[in-house]
Amino acid sequence: MDLSNLIALLSGVALFLFGMTLMGDGLKKVAGNKLELVLYKLSSSPMKGVLLGTGVTAIIQSSSATSVMVVGFVNSGMMKVRQAIGIVLGAILGTSITGWIICLSDLQGGSGWVSLLSTSTLTGVVAVVGILLRMFSRSQGKQHVGDILLGFAVLMFGMQTMSASVSPLRESQAFLDLLTTFSNPLLGILVGMVFTCVLQSASAAVGILQALASTGVITFAVAYPLTMGIAIGAALPVLLSSLGANIDGKRTAFVYLLIDVLGVVIWGTVFYAVNAAVHFSFLETVLSSMNIALLNTLFRLATVVVLTPFIGLLERMVCRLLPNRGPVGPEEEDFARLESRFIQHPALAIEQSRQAVENMAGEARANLEDAYYLIHDYQEKKFQFVLHREDIIDKYEDKLGSYLIQLTGKELTPQQNKTVTKYLHAIGDLERIGDHAMNIAECAKEIEEKGIVFSHEADRELSTLFSAVQEITHDAITAFTTGDLALAYRVEPLEEVIDALCDEMKLHHVDRLQQGICTLHQGFVFNDLLTNFERVSDHCSNLAVATIELESDSFDPHQYMISLKAARSHGFDQYYEEYRRKFSLPEG
Repeated sequence: MDLSNLIALLSGVALFLFGMTLMGDGLKKVAGNKLELVLYKLSSSPMKGVLLGTGVTAIIQSSSATSVMVVGFVNSGMMKVRQAIGIVLGAILGTSITGWIICLSDLQGGSGWVSLLSTSTLTGVVAVVGILLRMFSRSQGKQHVGDILLGFAVLMFGMQTMSASVSPLRESQAFLDLLTTFSNPLLGILVGMVFTCVLQSASAAVGILQALASTGVITFAVAYPLTMGIAIGAALPVLLSSLGANIDGKRTAFVYLLIDVLGVVIWGTVFYAVNAAVHFSFLETVLSSMNIALLNTLFRLATVVVLTPFIGLLERMVCRLLPNRGPVGPEEEDFARLESRFIQHPALAIEQSRQAVENMAGEARANLEDAYYLIHDYQEKKFQFVLHREDIIDKYEDKLGSYLIQLTGKELTPQQNKTVTKYLHAIGDLERIGDHAMNIAECAKEIEEKGIVFSHEADRELSTLFSAVQEITHDAITAFTTGDLALAYRVEPLEEVIDALCDEMKLHHVDRLQQGICTLHQGFVFNDLLTNFERVSDHCSNLAVATIELESDSFDPHQYMISLKAARSHGFDQYYEEYRRKFSLPEG
C-alpha cells in the first residue's frame, strides 16, 4: 500500500464522515425537530426509552448525537438519569444500523438491466435526484430530502473509495502479520478503542472495518475484539460533551461508557472463557462486510438485553461513582435549562427559553413588591436580598440574551423566529423592571438613612399608585406567560391611568411644598419614586404589546394604536373613569 492508497483511504474516510453527517442532519430536519420532543415526552418507562433511543439513533445515524441530546435533557432538568439510561441503551443498539446501510455497497450488478442494481449506478441515481431537489426545489422540506440523498450518495462513494484504497493490502504480508496481533483480545480492544476515539464515530470505525473486510483477510478472531473496542471508544464524544454539564449530566454521559465497558467485560469474558474450553472452530472464518454488520449488531443487542433489567443498578453505580456536590439555587437550575446542546434543536431550546423567561418575570415582579415594602419597613437584610435578586435578574438577561441570539443563527420556522424575537424584547423590559425595583429599594434606603417621613396624604397617594402598578405588572406578566389577549388589552388603558395618576400626584406634592407640609428632601425622593413607578408601567405596556403581537395571527403596531384611539372615542373614556375611581384618582 503506497502513499496514493493512503491518501485515497483518508479521502474515503472524510467523504464517509461528511456523508453520514449530511444524511443525519437532513433526516433530523425532515422530522421537523419532533424527534427531540418525542424522546423527551415518551421515555417514561425503561422499555420505551430503549425503543425510542434505538429508533431515533437509527434515523439520525449517530448514537453520540442521541446521547449528547439526552445529556442536555438531564442537565437541564427535563429528564431524570434513570430515564436517560434507557435511551442511551437504545442509542448504543441503534447506531449499528449504519453498518447495514454500508452493506449496500456490496451490491453487484450483472449484465443488461440487472446492472442498474449495482452500487455505482444506485449511488449515481441517488446523487442526481438529490442535487436536483437541492438546487431547483423551492420547498424547504424537499431540499432537506435532497440533503439526505446527497449524504447517502457521498457516504456510499466514500465507502467505495475506502474499499478500493485498501484492496492492495490483501497482498501485503506485513498487514496480514499485523492483523494476527489484533486477534489478541486485549490488544484488539485497545486498538479498536483508540481508533474510534480518533475518529469520534463508531459508525465510521465499523465502516472502515467493513472496508478492510472487502480484502478477504479479516477473520472473526480479529473482528470481534476490534468491535468491542469500537464500542468503548464511541463513548469519548459523549464524555467530552458533558464537560460543562451539572452532576446529573455528567452521570448520564458516564453511563454510556459504563454500559459499553460492562458489555465488553461480560461478553468478552463469556466468549473467551467458553472458547478456552471448547475451542471455537469459526475463529479463523473470513468475514464479509455483512458479517461485520451482523457481528456489531448482535454484540450491541446482547449488551442491551442483558443490562436493560438492571437500569436501577446502573443508576446507583453511576451515582456512587459521581456523588452530589451539594444543592444549587433555583436560578442555577433555570440557567441549566439553557442547554447549548439544544441550540441544534430549536423546538427544545425555545421551550426551555420560555420557562426561563417566565421565571425571570416572576423574579422581577417579586423584587418590585419587596422593594416597595422597604419604604415602610426598611431592613438591611431585606435590602440585600433585593440587591441579590437584582443580580440574578441581570444574569437572566445576559444568559437568555446570549442563548436566544445563538438561536437566531439556526434554521427556524416563521413562528419560531417570531417567538425568539419577542423573547429578546421581553427580557429587556423585564430587566428594566428589575432595575427600577432596585431604584425604589435605594429610595427606601435613603428614606431610612435620612429619617424622612412622608405626610399622611403622600403615603395614601403612594399606596394608591403602587396598587395600580401591582395590577398592571400582574396583568402584563400573566398575559405574557399565558398568552391571554384579553388581559393584554387591559394593560394600555391602565398604563394611561398610572401616567395620569403620577401627573396628579406631582401637582399635589407641589401644593404640599408650597403649604410647608412637605420639605425638599421629601420632594426629591417622592418624585424619584413616582418616576420609577411610571417607568415600570411603560415596560409593562411593552410586554403587553409583545404578547398581542406574538399571539395574534397578524399584528400591525400602527393599527394597534389607531384601534386604541378609536376605542377611546367610543366608550374608552368610561373604561378609563372606572380605573380612576378604582384607584381613588382625584378629579383633575
